Amino acid sequence: MGLLSAVLPIVQCDSDSSLAASALKSVRTAVSVPETELKRWRRIFDTNSKVINGERYLDPDSFVNAIAPAGDLSKIGKAQFGILFKVADHSKRGLISWEDFIVFETLLKRPDADYWMAFQFFDVDNSGYIDFDEFKNVMSANIGSDAIPFDFDCDWVKLYLGRKNGTHVLGYNEFTQLMKGLQGERLRQAFKYLDKDQDGFIKPDEFKRIILEIAGHKLSDAVIDRLPTLCTLSPGQRISYSEVIAFHNVIREMDMVERIIREATASSKDGRINQSDFLDYASSSSRYSLFTPMEASIIFHFAGRGNGDQRLALLDFAQLLDPRWVAPHDAVETKKQSSTSLLHTIGHSAYSFVQGGFAGAIGATIVYPIDMVKTRMQNQRSTVVGQVLYKNSIDCARKILLNEGFMGLYRGLGPQLVGVAPEKAIKLTVNDLIRSRAMDPETGRIKLGWELVAGGTAGGCQVIFTNPLEIVKIRLQVQGEAAKAEGAVPRGAMHIIRQLGLVGLYKGASACLLRDIPFSAIYFPAYGHLKSDVFKEGYNGKQLSFMETLAAAGIAGMPAAYFTTPADVVKTRLQVEARKGQTHYKGLRDAFVKIYQEEGFRALFKGGPARVLRSSPQFGFTLLAYEQLKKILPYPWDDKPRRVETALTSRPDEISKIRARNALKILLDVHGDFGRRAAASGDKLSLISPKLYSRKD
Repeated sequence: MGLLSAVLPIVQCDSDSSLAASALKSVRTAVSVPETELKRWRRIFDTNSKVINGERYLDPDSFVNAIAPAGDLSKIGKAQFGILFKVADHSKRGLISWEDFIVFETLLKRPDADYWMAFQFFDVDNSGYIDFDEFKNVMSANIGSDAIPFDFDCDWVKLYLGRKNGTHVLGYNEFTQLMKGLQGERLRQAFKYLDKDQDGFIKPDEFKRIILEIAGHKLSDAVIDRLPTLCTLSPGQRISYSEVIAFHNVIREMDMVERIIREATASSKDGRINQSDFLDYASSSSRYSLFTPMEASIIFHFAGRGNGDQRLALLDFAQLLDPRWVAPHDAVETKKQSSTSLLHTIGHSAYSFVQGGFAGAIGATIVYPIDMVKTRMQNQRSTVVGQVLYKNSIDCARKILLNEGFMGLYRGLGPQLVGVAPEKAIKLTVNDLIRSRAMDPETGRIKLGWELVAGGTAGGCQVIFTNPLEIVKIRLQVQGEAAKAEGAVPRGAMHIIRQLGLVGLYKGASACLLRDIPFSAIYFPAYGHLKSDVFKEGYNGKQLSFMETLAAAGIAGMPAAYFTTPADVVKTRLQVEARKGQTHYKGLRDAFVKIYQEEGFRALFKGGPARVLRSSPQFGFTLLAYEQLKKILPYPWDDKPRRVETALTSRPDEISKIRARNALKILLDVHGDFGRRAAASGDKLSLISPKLYSRKD
């Protein structure tokens, strides 16, 4: 009722009752509009309107500001949205009132708003029908005298509108079919008009003229400049009607072209496809063949800059898919970037190091109680009488809480936080650095071998900080149980460091390397593939949610943590100070042999579940924090990645503005200069048939 009451003044003030009834009917049949949306419309109207004779109105300029999308990805000029002014101006007074604006915005909520707006534009007398004269007059007034002529007396027009006597008129549904086929008929007539000798060929510059008139707004400048090169696909340096039709079909089905290219390159091992891959994927993903071999050749000809036989990445197709595509770099920019690349690399590495340190501290703090339980379980000797203190991990956690209090679960956290920052920072920075150097800059793909090298190297580099951190932390963690068992006095971290010395801090380093290198080699590739292959990060512009990122990081840590447990058990035994009655180990090999002989194979996987419960969520939270920190505090001088963003991947505007843009595109399919001449001359109404504004209020 709120919407109807707001529109009621249209009926009261408009002298044309049929027009008012039509507007009111449009509102009643539209989707229900909530009060919040009415308030938003009011804010837009008040922000852009002007006070005229004590009332607020939108003139053509302010109307364009109110309805034009802010981030349009097409080549449509903002001023061209003035075409829709005629549709919104129900009173035909050259101004749009608040009531007019409500009706217009409500019409934009229709699922067929684009065709409905085009119908309103051609329906000059607001009769609800379009006759031959209306169709001819409106179209002639907007395509311009310098355009390729259109024969309104052709058989195609007669099929829709009959002969010139006006006995046949088009309703809305019939009109939509006419508009869908109009561009194809214009293409046929334009080719026939330019093919003077009727031999079935036109010159390259004539082909370019045709495309600029009917589809120039759908193509980037780079593709437009190379339109004449279509003649190189066949001998003779001329362009056949078949090639013109094939090119037009590619443009008409551009959304499907893009969808197939995105999905095919995403599923390709190297992120690239050739013509055969494109046709194969198109056939497998549709019921019928969508594209002919000639159409595929045209797609790859323009994407491959004349070389259609090569394998192309998604980025190569950008100039064909995105009308606003421009060359990303010129020679000057490339030279400038090369001179600053060293400073950029150092700065970016320092940025990653700091971010990785903060992220590591967050992850370590969250899961530290689990790490405490894991260490106590791994150090428990099952062969020594009286040393079996804990039945399982849950029993261990319960006894720590009972005997040492809540803070006992965080014993040794200080050294952990001191060391975890550089440890995780080195791991994340080295992995990112190697991956960035080995990555294909166009596809973003990296071979599995390089993924393993990047992860393994990152794990190996962190040991310089990991080993001293681990040995101090572990000795602090087991002090609690030693104090209970033997009445020993707990010592601080500095005492342990002085006792061990510099060399002693790296005791068990070989086991630490044996654990950390395979862990990272498993973890980072698994994490990357879970994000891209399972959760489809980057697919059609998708960004992972908080839970998806955490799940990918957590799942990747499970096999990495469990399969490296034997090395972690050996490292723990080597680094803990053996007490009286316990086995002493000479080194890595000796520890493996003695643990296996004395306690069995299962002893090598002691604390495995606790390690999974600790390492998996720790790296999950660490990587999640790392990626969130990079989003919240991005590197200020980072190069923006080259992406292919089109209507399929970027929807910055609400649906009403998208439909307003689509309505304009339907009119631009009649001629690419719709509204452009008016915008250039400053005459906002010259693009509309003179009949439109002859009516008085």
